[in-house]
Amino acid sequence: MPDNPLTHSSIHSSTDHKIAIIGLGYVGLPLAHAFSEKYEVVGFDINGERIEELNRGYDRTLELDDTQMKEALENGMKFTTDLDEIADCNIYIVTVPTPIDSSNRPDLTPLIKASESVGKVLKKDDIVIYESTVYPGVTEEVCVPVLEKVSGLKYISTETLSTIHYPLSTELKGFYCGYSPERINPGDKEHTVTKILKVTAGSTPEIAKVVDDLYASIITAGTHLASSIKVAEASKVIENTQRDVNIALINELALIFDTMGIDTMEVIEAAATKWNFIKLTPGLVGGHCIGVDPYYLTHKAQELGYKPNLILGARQINNGMSKYIAERTIKEMISHDKKIKNANVLVMGLTFKEDCPDIRNSKVFDIIDELHDYGCRIDAYDPWIEEKEVDQKNFTFITDPFKRDKKYDAVIVAVGHKVFKELDRSQYETVSTGEPVLIDIKGIIKDPTWRL
Repeated sequence: MPDNPLTHSSIHSSTDHKIAIIGLGYVGLPLAHAFSEKYEVVGFDINGERIEELNRGYDRTLELDDTQMKEALENGMKFTTDLDEIADCNIYIVTVPTPIDSSNRPDLTPLIKASESVGKVLKKDDIVIYESTVYPGVTEEVCVPVLEKVSGLKYISTETLSTIHYPLSTELKGFYCGYSPERINPGDKEHTVTKILKVTAGSTPEIAKVVDDLYASIITAGTHLASSIKVAEASKVIENTQRDVNIALINELALIFDTMGIDTMEVIEAAATKWNFIKLTPGLVGGHCIGVDPYYLTHKAQELGYKPNLILGARQINNGMSKYIAERTIKEMISHDKKIKNANVLVMGLTFKEDCPDIRNSKVFDIIDELHDYGCRIDAYDPWIEEKEVDQKNFTFITDPFKRDKKYDAVIVAVGHKVFKELDRSQYETVSTGEPVLIDIKGIIKDPTWRL
């Protein structure tokens, strides 16, 4: 009787692991660096310019500094756009983005294309691990069929093995899958990839153990082995959905208190004196996680006939904050006798969070669009990004405004960069014309004209 393929695989020994990381953005590159300290790693990306920069030892996302890039290259890590250079790998980890389209529907195009690429080099007993955030079922219902079609191999899972009757007339030729949701926090130099506990899962109990051991070998914070790929997928998508709902509550309270003329931050400080109060602050919800992931869950829920009103309501509140801030800015300008048409407005900060160059889904651009519709002329300053990275359709990207002669009718501090926090109120006043209108979204200016 032939051996059960569930208990025999050529890649069960960690010494045999050769890893390909597919997608070298904020998630893939730090992961590749971490694995390169113990394994042979090849980083693959379709962006040729990105690959050239990485091979020179430069990471534009700034997730890895020059020293870390040098370490990775010295460890033998390679970066390539050539599929032939990852053909001899036996573990493929997919870390491509999973965005939403203009109608807030999941866009699985990057994930499908990455699966097609992996399928072209996939071999018997290889493991494909997905880290991209998805709704439960995407790995096995969307990605696996692509892998099977392109590779010509069979997906091996607990379910498929249960349909096989022994003895086998021929050896089963197939591949396995795993899922380990990314937990990267862009710009955070304390909670780096190896210091955040990792959820893992695999398509069979044995492969789940292989996947868990693989991550446990580099994740000092430990791992949590989920019972199935779908459970692991669901765990990721609710992490940011929970945060989105919590922030939406604080944002709605801020809108209510602003209408009442009450300082929201003072209310929060008072309420936070109770030991079990969760202290959150209002603000913009952007980035590639909190503002996107809930739509993956709501999409699947609605497909199944359930309307997730709370989650969708939270999304509506958070997506509406940019418009509210823009309107509030206009009201403050009017109350200070400022002209609106052709008014000069300075927006400080364009990234979705402080002290990182990530502008993905930044809601600051929505504020700019709203002000532009009112006829304002907007200059934007952000020391963390380069001019070439932004589409300046509705604004002008400038260098340090404090070294220019231009004055502004309103100044909006939209991002809490450390360099902005180090400025005092008088410095913001120096770039203002007439009575300053200082709009503080991040709570870093003393006695602003208005703060969220």
